[in-house]
Amino acid sequence: MIAIVDYGVGNIRSVVNALTRAGVVEPVLTADCELLRKADKVVLPGVGDASCAMAALKDCGLAEFIPTLAQPVLGICVGLQLMCRRSEEGDVACMGIFDTDVVRFKPAEGLKIPHMGWNSISGLKTDLFKGLKEDSFVYYVHSFYPQLCGDTIATTTHGVAFSGALARGNFYGTQFHPEKSGEVGAAIIKNFLEL
Repeated sequence: MIAIVDYGVGNIRSVVNALTRAGVVEPVLTADCELLRKADKVVLPGVGDASCAMAALKDCGLAEFIPTLAQPVLGICVGLQLMCRRSEEGDVACMGIFDTDVVRFKPAEGLKIPHMGWNSISGLKTDLFKGLKEDSFVYYVHSFYPQLCGDTIATTTHGVAFSGALARGNFYGTQFHPEKSGEVGAAIIKNFLEL
């Protein structure tokens, strides 16, 4: 069973569609801890404001539960940010799975914020990127980013180098949207399902 954490904040439909294209039959949408514990893989999507998303996770009783999961877990966009220590967006403490903070892009001449569109990922590590070439392009939509750290498994540059993806133990996260990243994103989702 593949479970998508349904906590009222997320790009659920596009994630469901991407998993279905990858061969997953009826991914389960749930905020039930027991169902999530039984799942083979868990996806934590997220869009919008990190502080609101963190509040929604807490309201569902998931903020302390998710870090206890033992199976592969994939956070996407704000889902990844909630897995970091803290976010500047709303100055909120997050789950602390990844050893980094989430900060806002600083305005600079010629730098568009939000960072929206296609950009490359480099320094690819772990089986999440198995078979992918360095500097593959993925799709981003965000104004806040996770800083580089020991958990960084892919790097992107938009004015500053940041963590395009993170991993620690059974937890993975992508700041980009694999479900909107064409063939590269489809390969990443397939790799996650095979972990």
